[in-house]
Amino acid sequence: MSLKTPSASPDAVADSPSPERTATRLTPQALLRIPHGGLIVVLVLVALFTALQADSFTTSQNLINVLRQISVTAVIAGGLTLLMTAGGMDFSMGSNAAVTVSVGATLLHSGQSTFVTVLLSLLLATAIGLVNGLVVTYTRVAPFVATLASAMLLDGVALLVLNGESVTIGDKMSALGNSKFLGLPYLLIVALLVLVAIGLVMRFTTFGRDAFAMGGNEHVARLSGINVSGRKLALYALAGGLAGLAGLMLLSRLGAAAPNTGGLQTQLTAVAAVVIGGTSLAGGRGTVVGTALGAVLLGVVANALNLLEVNSYYQYVVTGGVLLVAAIVNEFQRKSEPGH
Repeated sequence: MSLKTPSASPDAVADSPSPERTATRLTPQALLRIPHGGLIVVLVLVALFTALQADSFTTSQNLINVLRQISVTAVIAGGLTLLMTAGGMDFSMGSNAAVTVSVGATLLHSGQSTFVTVLLSLLLATAIGLVNGLVVTYTRVAPFVATLASAMLLDGVALLVLNGESVTIGDKMSALGNSKFLGLPYLLIVALLVLVAIGLVMRFTTFGRDAFAMGGNEHVARLSGINVSGRKLALYALAGGLAGLAGLMLLSRLGAAAPNTGGLQTQLTAVAAVVIGGTSLAGGRGTVVGTALGAVLLGVVANALNLLEVNSYYQYVVTGGVLLVAAIVNEFQRKSEPGH
């Protein structure tokens, strides 16, 4: 005697949850599969907590302030994203920006025209980036070591240029630092243009594909016909140029150059934005959208600490804790992706 299992009726089939319907449930696993989902959750939670604790957080003036502040970091982080995707690293971009601020302020203060100042500052910053590229490419010194040494050297140069004093530029370049277009600060528009351009390069150009290949395996990339040395020089020069642009943006916002403006602290903030945004320190993986979200998170956390009047001794502790949580969540998300 055989037992027959009754076949499922059409109604039963219709009532049973389909794989697609199950996948759309908002579970932690499904959330982690959303691109940058973990980072977005952390950002939303920090913003909500701050808004509940400080009414001034959601005012238009405060939000515009935050956007201006993160714009400089976003430009540096954008260039660093492309460079790190290719397996490189430049710890001197913040210090390069500090030199740009010092040189630009000195030129403007001495009566030089804005156009000439901007041109010379960008050329100098690009040249600094190119020198970093030459050292890394042809001496085989580790990028971390070479550019960290360069950062210390450039911080000293910035102090020498200013002679330890503050230099004001009056209302020169104030339009870039303080004006708005359609309610958006010019600084933010510049940062968005830079990030969009880098994103398009990484996604749709041979240069961008070569960067991913170099970061994945430089030896294989060289064997496949990619001019690795030439690409490295171009990447470091581009990073230097963007550091110079960030320096000019910072100068326009502050209206003056002072000792310790920019420098290594600015650089570490940019590195944190890139890393928690999902770009790999080992190369081969990078995302501009993640970098932008990382920069926003850092800006919101810094603003929240100020509004909540957190003791300065605890600010680094809180900031580091938030970054650690974001980085851990981001790593869990990466492991949840197909192929991991």
